[in-house]
Amino acid sequence: MNTRTIVFRKTISVAALLLLMGCSGTVPTAFQHNLNERPTPWTHNRFDNAEDKFTFAIFSDLNGGEREKVFEVAVAQLSLLRPELILSVGDLIDGGTENRETLRQEWESFDVRASRAVAPVFKVGGNHDLTNLTMRDVWMERYGARYYHFIYKNVLFLALDSEDYFDDRMLEIYEARAEYIELRDSMEPEQVKEMKYMKMPERTTGEMGKEQSDYFLKVIAEHPNVDWTFLFMHKPVWLKENDPEFAAIESALSNRPYTLFNGHFHSYSHTIKNGRDYIMLGTTGGSQNAGNEMSFDHVMMVTMTKDGPTIGNLRLDGILDKTGHIPADGDSLCFQASKCKDEE
Repeated sequence: MNTRTIVFRKTISVAALLLLMGCSGTVPTAFQHNLNERPTPWTHNRFDNAEDKFTFAIFSDLNGGEREKVFEVAVAQLSLLRPELILSVGDLIDGGTENRETLRQEWESFDVRASRAVAPVFKVGGNHDLTNLTMRDVWMERYGARYYHFIYKNVLFLALDSEDYFDDRMLEIYEARAEYIELRDSMEPEQVKEMKYMKMPERTTGEMGKEQSDYFLKVIAEHPNVDWTFLFMHKPVWLKENDPEFAAIESALSNRPYTLFNGHFHSYSHTIKNGRDYIMLGTTGGSQNAGNEMSFDHVMMVTMTKDGPTIGNLRLDGILDKTGHIPADGDSLCFQASKCKDEE
């Protein structure tokens, strides 16, 4: 089984702990000298600085037609925002080839750009990253696990592989996809709809195998007392009807709080399923539909608190540096095709 378990623990000195004892309404030691001054020109002394609070970021699809420099802008912006960790929901390279040298170059390009982020970046594979058996092998050679989990500050993170097909089926999907890409621009829309790839359910929802499902069921069972569980995947396997493997994971999580994130459609949406948030991210450099107002470049910031996560979306065209400009020379870029088309 190709999996990996990562556990993060953060230590803090006694002196620093004394300065940070503002959780649950307690005033930090460094602020004590102001307590006897009444009235005060501030609202209250309940500092939002609980020791177990943390913030992580998520970025979405780069590919499916990557637009130049957008991801570089996002990395620079995330380094301004300083989340503790950064996660993806797949489609990190263009892929779609069995040429190992091309794949090496594409992964090198992504890795160099991602390495500029201050926080560690956790990869999740998408269909552009794991299109065929060669690409799967290259991923495993470079990064090891296609699916894995880790724990950070008693929060469980599950990184899933939505391209988890049997070898024969992966080859069939890859060949049908290659035919679709080669011929779609020369065919009428009605003809494209009849192509084999367009009729494959895996094209939209992906798949999860039993071995992967069993792995996560074991992980969930071994960590019953975590504060929250977050799931990350590329394709929305959760939209697939009567999928026993992912349904088993949802069932295992039914008595605990969790949140799910995915990409793939290049359009933002929010769904409540099983009383939980299922969030589909837009793009962070991938192609956009100019007719879809929910197709825009953004990063998501999630702050984990004792009451659960707070989730905010930050559009790349609204994250400015101290000079009032989009960093990494991003002022001239278009971050939402539906708006930019009116300016051309």
